[in-house]
Amino acid sequence: MTSSLVAARSAVGKDPKIRIPSFTGTRNKPDSLLRIQRLSLFRSLSSSTPNVSIIRAVSMPARSDTAAEPKRSKVEIFKEQSNFIRYPLNEEILTDTPNINEAATQLIKFHGSYQQYDRDERGKRSYSFMLRTKNPGGKVPNKLYLVMDDLADQFGIGTLRLTTRQTFQLHGVLKKDLKTVMGTIIRNMGSTLGACGDLNRNVLAPASPLASKSYLFAQQTADNIASLLTPQSGFYYDVWLDGERFMSAESPEVVKAREDNSHGTNFPDSAEPIYGTQFLPRKFKVAVTVPTDNSVDLFTNDVGIVVLSDDNGEPQGFNIYVGGGMGRTHRNEATFPRLAEPLGYVSKEDILYAVKAIVVTQRENGRRDDRKYSRMKYLISTWGIDKFRTVVEQYYGKNFEPCRDLPKWEFKSYLGWHEQGNGSLFCGVHVDNGRVKGEIKKTLREVIEKYNLDVRITPNQNIILCDIQEAWKDPISASLSQAGLLEPKHVDPLNLTAMACPAFPLCPLAIAEAERGIPGILKRVRAMFVKVGLDHNESVVVRVTGCPNGCARPYMAELGLVGDGPNSYQIWLGGTTNQTLLAKPFKDKVKVQDLEKVLEPLFYDWKLNRLSSEGFGDFTNRMGFEKLNDLINKSVDIAAA
Repeated sequence: MTSSLVAARSAVGKDPKIRIPSFTGTRNKPDSLLRIQRLSLFRSLSSSTPNVSIIRAVSMPARSDTAAEPKRSKVEIFKEQSNFIRYPLNEEILTDTPNINEAATQLIKFHGSYQQYDRDERGKRSYSFMLRTKNPGGKVPNKLYLVMDDLADQFGIGTLRLTTRQTFQLHGVLKKDLKTVMGTIIRNMGSTLGACGDLNRNVLAPASPLASKSYLFAQQTADNIASLLTPQSGFYYDVWLDGERFMSAESPEVVKAREDNSHGTNFPDSAEPIYGTQFLPRKFKVAVTVPTDNSVDLFTNDVGIVVLSDDNGEPQGFNIYVGGGMGRTHRNEATFPRLAEPLGYVSKEDILYAVKAIVVTQRENGRRDDRKYSRMKYLISTWGIDKFRTVVEQYYGKNFEPCRDLPKWEFKSYLGWHEQGNGSLFCGVHVDNGRVKGEIKKTLREVIEKYNLDVRITPNQNIILCDIQEAWKDPISASLSQAGLLEPKHVDPLNLTAMACPAFPLCPLAIAEAERGIPGILKRVRAMFVKVGLDHNESVVVRVTGCPNGCARPYMAELGLVGDGPNSYQIWLGGTTNQTLLAKPFKDKVKVQDLEKVLEPLFYDWKLNRLSSEGFGDFTNRMGFEKLNDLINKSVDIAAA
């Protein structure tokens, strides 16, 4: 260890801005370690000299030959031995078997696919693959939508799934068809690269095609972050296109930010300068939005970014929030959902460098031994936000300013007809659970093809038809209505905000129904509303997932149902309509047939005792769970009598 590093460590206690985090190692081979990057640390280290420089780059000490290797999960070994996510997937997809081996199953996630089988069937497993696209901000060109629609019929199960991260999921693709389907998507302005796996996932942004400066800037920022964090080693094209590249042009600012290594962020000699051979410890999620618009569920992301503009509407910089994430494990209190918290403010010119610094901090310090604890939220929970901020600043090279004050958040669905602000219209179409099928699928295709429309997918699993001329409004409305795609005023408000993950039959993690179960659950909730005298336009935010991983973000719902066994749910209460407050676990192991026993007394008391315009989530928080349980118990006693 160098004398300067020893001195720096001894100075940590004297100056809280000086932190040298321990290096746990992201490489197995010494020659692939991040090279040590140091700047001049001090003019003087004497206690009488207050003028001490802030460390701007994290020094990564080389490990001695006797240093013990850190424990790593099996997936870390697969990544290391894969030649940048190629082997053995490149061989497995060419075999005659319907499935791929364990290592390839993990690696194909980085390519945007999961291996699945139909869990409704007994006996021999019927393997297939789910493909997920990458669409920053939910943008889908006309050509790509039509191709995805065709692929669903030709190679899938005849449906498309709109996801909670603004992407498509195509289910039921057989292994023998994977290269054809992947190649078709790539050649038609699409990609699945990084839609799954231990790297940056799809970047969210408001799906509304409003022509305001702030919305356009949010979308452009999402595009740039997605580009910055896209893998560079070419493994995707080597596997699916035999090395042929289909890469869109990148802005100079993205290239500059990726190549910059002035603060020790990069692996200089690696085909993956940001990710290296090991990529990230776990998935990484980013969302960008504008003040008031929380259509993206901002605080559920690893990184949430908010565009800040001046009085003339010109974007000036960003608030950054870090540490959100939904996934947890039942009966393991060390795992938990978490909301992102303020990190700081940066100017608009610095956002890519700040995001890169956050990613690298997680890359170097996130746990790689146990994947249950590998998300960045656990790193921040362990370190605390102050230490996390200090380490990020070392990679960023600047101090963060305090976050700017923001107005109150709102959930915005953008359903129905709206002006874009450029002379055109857009139409937000509600799609129950994001499942595009049957007559709905047929009609959407006809409208999108006839009028040559681009579309956008929303984080609430709906679809927006963009750039519509005024003369097209009436015929489009008529076509949508005939297919059952009704204007929001004709849809039950419960359905408009509800979400569910796919769960059974294809998700291997599901332990209860979600997509197939939520229609009946919503009807029963509406029936309870009617019974206790709640008006027809009353609603609560209901989200249902088949397991605790939380893909439909149930921990933000006013009423979240999380599968915890066959036909059984853990009930979460206390989220809010604008998705700014985390729900809390209320009851475990509630059988689906017993939902009325639990919920009906709560809905009745909400009707009687709520404050003016008080939502159900706010009501349950104000009342407290002890009183809510008393209401349920009294109701049971009355029924028994």
